[in-house]
Amino acid sequence: MSSSTPPGKNKGKTGSRKRSAAATKAAARRAARDDAGESQLLRWLKQRHITEVECLVPDITGNARGKIIPASKFSHDYGTRLPEGIFATTVTGEYPDDYYDLTSPSDADMLLRPDPDTVRLVPWAADPTAQIIHDCYTKSGELHDLAPRNVLKRVLAEYEAEGLRPVVAPEVEFFLVQKNTDPDFPLQPPAGRSGRPETARQSYSIDAVNEFDPILDLMYDYCDAMELDVDTLIHESGAAQLEVNLLHSDAMSRADQVFLFKRTMREAALRHGVYATFLAKPMENEPGSAMHIHQSLVDAKTGKNVFAGRKPNEHSALFTHYLGGLQAFVPAAMAFFGPNVNSYRRLAFGEVSPKNVQWGYDNRTCGLRVPLDTLENTRVESRFAGSDANPYLAMAATLACGLLGIRGKLEATQPLATSAHEAGYVLPRSLGEALDRLEACTELQEMLGPRFVRAYISVKRKEYETFFRVISSWEREFLLLNV
Repeated sequence: MSSSTPPGKNKGKTGSRKRSAAATKAAARRAARDDAGESQLLRWLKQRHITEVECLVPDITGNARGKIIPASKFSHDYGTRLPEGIFATTVTGEYPDDYYDLTSPSDADMLLRPDPDTVRLVPWAADPTAQIIHDCYTKSGELHDLAPRNVLKRVLAEYEAEGLRPVVAPEVEFFLVQKNTDPDFPLQPPAGRSGRPETARQSYSIDAVNEFDPILDLMYDYCDAMELDVDTLIHESGAAQLEVNLLHSDAMSRADQVFLFKRTMREAALRHGVYATFLAKPMENEPGSAMHIHQSLVDAKTGKNVFAGRKPNEHSALFTHYLGGLQAFVPAAMAFFGPNVNSYRRLAFGEVSPKNVQWGYDNRTCGLRVPLDTLENTRVESRFAGSDANPYLAMAATLACGLLGIRGKLEATQPLATSAHEAGYVLPRSLGEALDRLEACTELQEMLGPRFVRAYISVKRKEYETFFRVISSWEREFLLLNV
């Protein structure tokens, strides 16, 4: 080396070459995985004589967008494209005022790549049809940061860096209602096999569930064909309100399954002339619908539950920090658990919905319930999310809160044995307030992605403003001639 060479100069070039070589190897590994996945996927389609492929992308609301293409085209043009603007669009199809600040000025396309692990049949299709969830990428090959599925991937990568793997089990509540084609009329429970709609609370009633056997049998048939891990089915307290539990597994597969289950349940109900709705508070005098998320963490190497203590009724310090993170950050994350104006009707007026961030053992009045179970099944059940929540964002948000608690070594409060409702209401009371709290929380923004959070807040504020333009029947009835 020449003595005139600046110190570290040559070393920097060597490091750069090493990084370049590592990046090239990583790209080669990704390409090899993609090629293997493509071969596996195309073989799956061919073996089942698939004629059409539904290329699905979960949007901000958690509903499916994408394209339907012939299977022959799919095999020659692997993947497809969609405009990134689908992630900056409100539920009414409008755009926020800063739309072109949130997306590229050219309103560019994203590149979609199918996830081979998500391929499933569409059991209600007339011709052999497959549905495949796709991931969104930029033109430079990076995961697109506005896609909700990628937001969850971002959080899971943070856990991977800690040597941890989240395990979750969602419970999803929903209502069956009569077809409602005029939004000015309130929803009504449908008639069951007896020909009569429910008029009384039927919590855990077997006979009340059996009233809807034709719909539910079809739902189970669809779920079996799609290999969805639907476990327990119960009747909840509302009229024609049901709940399904999904078996516990990794967070991404559970979010995928909730996404697909909602689509499946709506289709099964429609086949019998009924709506299935996941609206958080669809009827004035009925309880709301939640999506409770059971969550635990395991060591990525050993598979052992890191929440568990050494003996029954003991927990690890990490469990306490995780709980502390949930208690500290859930109020700022409520815009993901309650993403719509209707969500806060469930929270503010629900009979058993959480009012605060208290926790307790087997205490359903708490927002954070710790079930009594074996050491290996130590977990916490977050009860904040409504069934209207995007499952990818709800899971990303709750896991982000917990990880912030672990990294900050936050401490949880003492468990509550009495009713948590006595502690009062401390959560946001409206979507507007929830968005303000999210905007003020830089820790959550960094964890979930600053650009994504900015876009989410902008879209949801536009929805909130649109809602306030609507004059309700209550205002016309009580204020028109009395003010």
